[in-house]
Amino acid sequence: MKQVKAVIFDMDGVIIDSEPIHSRVKMDTFAHFGIPFNEADLIHYMGRTSGAIFRETLAKYGRTDINPQDMADYKHAHYLDILQSGEIAPVEGSVELIKSLYEAGLPLALATSSNVRVMNTVLDSFDIRKYFTSILSGGELPESKPNPAIYLISAERLAVEPADCMVIEDTENGILAAKRAGMFCTAYRNPNSGKQDLTLADRVVDSLTEIDVTQLDAFIK
Repeated sequence: MKQVKAVIFDMDGVIIDSEPIHSRVKMDTFAHFGIPFNEADLIHYMGRTSGAIFRETLAKYGRTDINPQDMADYKHAHYLDILQSGEIAPVEGSVELIKSLYEAGLPLALATSSNVRVMNTVLDSFDIRKYFTSILSGGELPESKPNPAIYLISAERLAVEPADCMVIEDTENGILAAKRAGMFCTAYRNPNSGKQDLTLADRVVDSLTEIDVTQLDAFIK
């Protein structure tokens, strides 16, 4: 990869510090439907859709009497209530980084495992929709991360080759999706995203402010 021609952002844990809220809401959903779940296992599902965790857990317990989509709908509605309350703040430096990249002329995409309503609420709450050429929710695809489709489609929409894209992620599943798509991946070590294996990432930063827009080509070497 000679230079960065486009940047693709994950949302949860990268743009918004939402993982603790997601965890709380998922556990509330399991409790509401009377399904046992070990909270420590949530870390394995970070970066994946809510549908995945509910489908796999219901299958584990053989609960065919509950529709995983009903659980996902309950979770999304509960999460939206919290999101719209203003409880969730942007990750430090995220909005500034998005603006700087946009002003530098780099096309941007958002590729998130969150559903469409949540994605749109975040974009509008932080007034950042205008900076993205492409926005895509994993809920619109048959499979989300770690499947690379969400990143490959984003690159196609940006009219940029995957090898010329830099992805910013915070979870193992997201990093795996980016690398499977053949992209350079910068991992943000978010302390609220749990103990994630970031070893597959090309670069790891402890703050988004470490990403210097004026020195991107040097950053990826």
